[in-house]
Amino acid sequence: MNAAVPALVGHGLHKRFALKGTKRTVQALADVSLEIPAGTLSALVGPDGAGKTTLLRLAAGLMRADQGTLQVLGIDVAAEPQAVQGRISYMPQRFGLYEDLSVQENLDLYADLHGLAKQERAQRYARLMEMTDLGRFTARPAGKLSGGMKQKLGLACTLVRSPELLLLDEPTVGVDPLSRRELWEIVQQLVDDERLSVIVSTAYLDEAERCSQVFVLHEGRLLAQGAPQALRDRARDLCFIAKPPQGMPARTLQARLLDAPATIIDAVPQGGEVRLIRQPAAAQPALAALLDGAPCEPVPARLEDGFMVLLRVEQRPKSAAAAAAATGAAAPGDAGETVIEVKDLVRTFGDFTAVASTSFSVRRGEIFGLLGPNGAGKTTTFRMLCGLLPASSGFLQVAGVNLRHARAQARARIGYVSQKFALYGNLTVQENLEFFGGAYGLRGARLRERMQAVLEQFELRGQEQSASGLLPGGFKQRLAMATGLLHEPEILFLDEPTSGTDPLARREFWRRITALAEAGVTVIITTHFMEEAEYCDRIVIQDAGRVLAIGTPQEVRQQAGRAPDMEEAFIGIVSRARERRGGR
Repeated sequence: MNAAVPALVGHGLHKRFALKGTKRTVQALADVSLEIPAGTLSALVGPDGAGKTTLLRLAAGLMRADQGTLQVLGIDVAAEPQAVQGRISYMPQRFGLYEDLSVQENLDLYADLHGLAKQERAQRYARLMEMTDLGRFTARPAGKLSGGMKQKLGLACTLVRSPELLLLDEPTVGVDPLSRRELWEIVQQLVDDERLSVIVSTAYLDEAERCSQVFVLHEGRLLAQGAPQALRDRARDLCFIAKPPQGMPARTLQARLLDAPATIIDAVPQGGEVRLIRQPAAAQPALAALLDGAPCEPVPARLEDGFMVLLRVEQRPKSAAAAAAATGAAAPGDAGETVIEVKDLVRTFGDFTAVASTSFSVRRGEIFGLLGPNGAGKTTTFRMLCGLLPASSGFLQVAGVNLRHARAQARARIGYVSQKFALYGNLTVQENLEFFGGAYGLRGARLRERMQAVLEQFELRGQEQSASGLLPGGFKQRLAMATGLLHEPEILFLDEPTSGTDPLARREFWRRITALAEAGVTVIITTHFMEEAEYCDRIVIQDAGRVLAIGTPQEVRQQAGRAPDMEEAFIGIVSRARERRGGR
């Protein structure tokens, strides 16, 4: 490809969508203009509904803009979509792997679809298998691969022919940190070795930091563009690390800071401390009063810091205390009481052991994290704890109920929010709340009272008659949380609830979770965002069905050789365990 021809040039792009079943439209893109050079790695970032996927689908020739012009590899994509499609590869969020076919059969199928000549395949397949480390698994059905391996196979199928431009739509959503690092090594290798042009949308700002250019979208508009350093500079001299007083969880100090938006732009737990961004005009005495004597040191800005500064200008936060209010009645029982007890828990599927002799306990009001690579056994453990899957053997007690004998009784005292939106998309917000309230045994005035409380708590007022399936991602997450908390459960189970959400939505979500824990609700969460492990009182890391580490985040970081953060600790612990086992 001629390097002088940009990979993508857009001028004045507009795109609207009609909302199904209504006369309303949503503006997905509004007057977006951008230019992306060839041979570079560029990122599209922004909150849910920002327009990232729409822009990628326009570039792939899968839809047309309502206004404006778009050239891809020098071709007018609206006039010649097939000419563009013949030179690019596009990996959507839900890539179409055929789970009953083997790894090799999936590769062959996509090679056939792209018309790849037989004589070209052997060399291309060898290169792809080397990059993805899937060579040992060519005979394995795709459905039997872990989430990270499926994403790598999806990328390999996307690359069976050599494209000039690769479009990746959030390729690492739902992927564990180890697999995420491996996927990015593959992408970087393609850029370095083949001078491939890559445009990737991502919810991970540390991924965007690897790119040569970053484009920040918000509500369909392009807010900012440039090198990562230019965006970091927006937060220059505003970033600090504060050490909480002895005995205070980092999340408690973080909550106090977030509740003061006039002084603080952002705050997030990091390595047992709190990383914060102060408002440029905030007086030093106001910050000192919030910190209440906690030591505070300046630190260099990151891309995520600049992103948060930029978004806060666009979207002034309400006091985070408002988001945390109305959490419902405090959970009954004594603080510190054991509410979940697991001893020698085993779950087998035929001759495959998904969970092997796992033991731990969880106390009332704890936030307890279940972490592990894709396929580690944490989801199986999670489903057994929720009463959704029986254990093969071992002891499992939740809320005082033995789950091997009385799962239904325990389920009445727990709330559950699944990884994927599991409500009824064709029902309105109000109808979903009424249905799930009835399923939890709420009736009449009590149901109406609880519905009003969660509508207020999760800022769903005005959305009562909206079809749930048409809500933006952030609103869907709020509705899922609202239904899970309708009956004021003692224990709340959250299965990767923030997967694919932007940093702004994650802060809001965790402010609510912190308030629930303070009210005595016990929270069990699985997550692939390692920064979220810092909110937990204790975590367990599993792989291959076995517990590798358990303890506070600080204890686990120390076990990993005093790792600076949870991501490095996770990767170190899992990698060493796999080396001892001799691979996966």
